[in-house]
Amino acid sequence: MSKPNTLLKQGFNESGNFNNSEILTKVPKNKVYQYLKKIMDIFGASIGLIILSPIFIIIAIFIKLEDPKGAVFFKQLRVGKNGNKFYMYKFRSMVSNAEELLQMLLVQNEASGAMFKMKEDPRVTRIGKFIRKTSIDELPQLFNVLKGNMSLVGPRPPLPREVEQYTAYDKQRLLVNPGCTGLWQVSGRSNLTFQQMVDLDLQYIQSASVHLDIKIILKTVKVMLKSENAF
Repeated sequence: MSKPNTLLKQGFNESGNFNNSEILTKVPKNKVYQYLKKIMDIFGASIGLIILSPIFIIIAIFIKLEDPKGAVFFKQLRVGKNGNKFYMYKFRSMVSNAEELLQMLLVQNEASGAMFKMKEDPRVTRIGKFIRKTSIDELPQLFNVLKGNMSLVGPRPPLPREVEQYTAYDKQRLLVNPGCTGLWQVSGRSNLTFQQMVDLDLQYIQSASVHLDIKIILKTVKVMLKSENAF
């Protein structure tokens, strides 16, 4: 997949800090779209949390039954718009000391570029395998949407250690609010390379619209029901 040549070539300076003055081609700004997107985020996240509350309770019970000492929710530091860091919420799908075990597993990384993916990750619990396969573990991110540090649709928020490996081109993913779902997730997800993910995210940023957001949300539901390409 070719890189969008109409996107800005440099959104961050050489030290890795965001610098608006270095943007050569600005991200398209449609005030009507931004306003409608905000309404969609607040309304969609609120309705989603209400409708999905029974699932939250059931998943919380299963997580506690498998590991009574562990927390139900897992929060992890992520990098959002303009490089700002925030805590992203998920249902805990791994053992309590998952982060401590990560260093030993990095050599078995099955993803290219600045990502870590392992299909048979030994840190994942039994209930964790199910909620990851169905993407149910991502549902608590609706709280992030209400807090304003995420949107329903947008690039996935990376880890700080991943951003440290980003090129200036890759860092353009951080020019908008990250999303619970996005073009990458509904286009192959774990079957795609890191560079393909970046290209799809930048393609979304350049062509974002209400119609595209709705299309991605509907396709996300379909992907979740099929439980494809997630690990």
